[in-house]
Amino acid sequence: MSYLEQLRALGLDLLPVPTPIGNFRNVIRIGKLVYVSGQGPREVDGLGRDVLTQDAYQHAHLVGLNILSVLADALGDLGRVGRVVKLQGFVNADSDFTEHPAVVNGCSDLFIAVFGDNGHHARSAVGVASLPNNITVEIEAIFELRH
Repeated sequence: MSYLEQLRALGLDLLPVPTPIGNFRNVIRIGKLVYVSGQGPREVDGLGRDVLTQDAYQHAHLVGLNILSVLADALGDLGRVGRVVKLQGFVNADSDFTEHPAVVNGCSDLFIAVFGDNGHHARSAVGVASLPNNITVEIEAIFELRH
């Protein structure tokens, strides 16, 4: 089953690709590595820091789908992905919040569901005082291409 078929088997479809909100590109390729700029949940309910961890997990899951949409648009085919190399997740959180890994798992779990063993990756999950447009979570990713 292709990665796109696996995504659809999960009941998910790729989303429209966002225009960057600043002077940067969504994707840069260097050799066999593809760097995807930080993406956030673009839906209204993906805002703020006053959300439950389970809701923020769903926001991170949506961010993962946004990352895959950006990646597919840039590559033309998710089948070109060899593996997920690294995620860096930023969680909009109060100073006493400690469940950052549980939030970013929303994205990690999606990538493992789509890419199987090739979805396992290195990762950071950190809390920050604010994020652009008051989003709940922002995640950037690095992928290795097959060819």
